[in-house]
Amino acid sequence: MSDTVVVGLDVGGTSTRAAALSLDGARLGEGRAGGGNPTSHGADRAAAELLAALRAALAGIDPTRVRAGVIGLAGAGRLLADPNGRDAFDSAWAEAGLRCPYAVHGDALVAYASGTAAPDGTVLIAGTGAIAAQVRDLRLDRVADGHGWLLGDAGSGFWLGREAVRRLLTGLDRAQAPGDLGRRVLAELTGATAVDDRPRATVDAVVQAVTRRPPVELARLAPLVVSSARDGEPTAVALIAEAAAALAQSVSRIRPPGAADPVVLGGGLLTGDTPLAGAVRAELAGRWPDAPLLSAGDGAAAAAWLAARDLPEVTDPAALHARLVPPPA
Repeated sequence: MSDTVVVGLDVGGTSTRAAALSLDGARLGEGRAGGGNPTSHGADRAAAELLAALRAALAGIDPTRVRAGVIGLAGAGRLLADPNGRDAFDSAWAEAGLRCPYAVHGDALVAYASGTAAPDGTVLIAGTGAIAAQVRDLRLDRVADGHGWLLGDAGSGFWLGREAVRRLLTGLDRAQAPGDLGRRVLAELTGATAVDDRPRATVDAVVQAVTRRPPVELARLAPLVVSSARDGEPTAVALIAEAAAALAQSVSRIRPPGAADPVVLGGGLLTGDTPLAGAVRAELAGRWPDAPLLSAGDGAAAAAWLAARDLPEVTDPAALHARLVPPPA
């Protein structure tokens, strides 16, 4: 069994991670490359990053030992529906020396599998964006939010950044001096904390600073909200509570009341020791007191486990998960 190798990739907008593992749990290789999401970067560049990560993970490994692979990818459905994108990924897979089949799954399923081997449950992800998904028999079933910054992603990093700016602008409209969070946002956007004698001039400067950049860059303000909430700053504390309620509400759209199967929390805002992670856990525990609350972990290893589950020699997927997918740190 240990001669068999499986490959998993966790492909995101900013980085691509690959892992090659044997079925006895040995991590034989790993690779990292730049963002490989074809929606963000185009199919050709995404495939090039995929190939770079694969080559690093397979260095010194006979590619004929690889029996299966899974690519976890945001917007997997768009890739599968785009012949040019799928051709680019097929070419990268073959150029890495791989002849086995591979499957493409949504990043939400990979995040779920990185936290548990349970076939049924829920995953909630909050990073730059936010999405909740119900998992049935290790397949994505119903999905809530994930609608992008313009239409949704309630409770996400983008949402926190946008709401922090909105609170600042509302206060300035009222000629109120910014609080600590407002001053930090003002400094980040304009380079200064002082408010002009005419507050409208400061409002205009903030609006111009925001609109000169892609809207999704508002997510870079989320760490300011998180750190200010940790310090007890009132506006930040209120935003964290609102974000946690919005994320829990997204889960409520798809998860039955009283469900006891696990909930996996993923994304940078929910896997670290952040005020939002604590608030979300409290919201979910209040609504589903019998459900285990778990953290997402190694996505590349989870993708490799998803690939391995269908191999004929795998008779105990849960035991295999324990070998292949390390618990979150």
